[in-house]
Amino acid sequence: MDRSLTHDELEQARLTFRQLVEQANEADLRRPSNGTRWNNRQLLFHMLLGYLIIRALLRLVRVFGRLPQGFSRGFARLLNAATRPFDAVNFLGSYLGGNTLSPDRMTTMFDRVIAKLHQRLDAESEADLARGMHYPTRWDPFFKDYMTLADVYRFPTQHFHFHRRQLTLAEPST
Repeated sequence: MDRSLTHDELEQARLTFRQLVEQANEADLRRPSNGTRWNNRQLLFHMLLGYLIIRALLRLVRVFGRLPQGFSRGFARLLNAATRPFDAVNFLGSYLGGNTLSPDRMTTMFDRVIAKLHQRLDAESEADLARGMHYPTRWDPFFKDYMTLADVYRFPTQHFHFHRRQLTLAEPST
C-alpha cells in the first residue's frame, strides 16, 4: 500500500468537502442531488458518513482478519441478506443527519475524522494492512468480495468521488 497516496487522497477529499460546503448557500444545499432521493445537504452528510463508518469497518477487519475466512464469508452473506433494511437505515440516517447537523458542524466532523484516519493509517503495520475479510457486495458498489485493511482505507474516498458527481453544487474554486 502506498500510504502517502492514501494520505493525499484523504486530504484532498477533506479540502474538497470544505470548499463545497463553504461555497454553497442555503438554496444550493436544499437543491435536489442528481440520482439520489437526497438534497445536496443530505448527500454531503452521506459523504461524511462514508468516512465516519470507516472506524467500525477497520475494527471488523481486525477481528475477522484473524479468523478463518469462512467466518467473514458467512458474515458477508448475512449482511447481503439484510440489504433492504440497510438501504432504509442508510437513507434515513443521511436524511436525518443532513437535516440535523449544520454545514459548519459537518465540516468540523469531516476535518476530525480525516485527522484520525491519518493517525490510524500511520500506526498500521504492513501485516495489518494486508489482513482482510469478505464484505457484503450488495451494500455498496465499492465493496469487493474480499477487502484488505488497505482497501478499507481507500473505500471512503472512492465513495466520496462517486457521490461528488451527484451533487448539484458548483465546482469548488481553487
